[in-house]
Amino acid sequence: MYFESNRSSRDGMIAVGSVVMNRVQSDDFPNTVCAVVSQKNQFAPGVISKSFDGQGQTLAEASARAVLAGELHPNIGGARFFHAAWYDANFNNIHYVLTTGGNAFYEKRRPENVTSPNPLPQVEGITGYGV
Repeated sequence: MYFESNRSSRDGMIAVGSVVMNRVQSDDFPNTVCAVVSQKNQFAPGVISKSFDGQGQTLAEASARAVLAGELHPNIGGARFFHAAWYDANFNNIHYVLTTGGNAFYEKRRPENVTSPNPLPQVEGITGYGV
């Protein structure tokens, strides 16, 4: 959460944590948080072993505790994927559900079931009052 959301917002961290938890619940991914975040080419390299500090650390720790206690971003739905908000993914099976914390979150769907093919406007302030 700390590295993927650029420490930019509680909403961004909660959304990243929600994707991790959606993956843990999915048969398509490993069934533990550590196994999900350490999958090759899935999250920022070395997220398990990199150090972090400062205000971002405090926010990340509080957000992680909230997600592990069951809080999910209310707009994330079943999304198991995200990319930087500025990135143009240009695939026909991406259905966007949320943009927050500098990332665009999405579900993969059959092309005919995609109703939101472009990243949504950035939203913040949905998941609480911060730390």
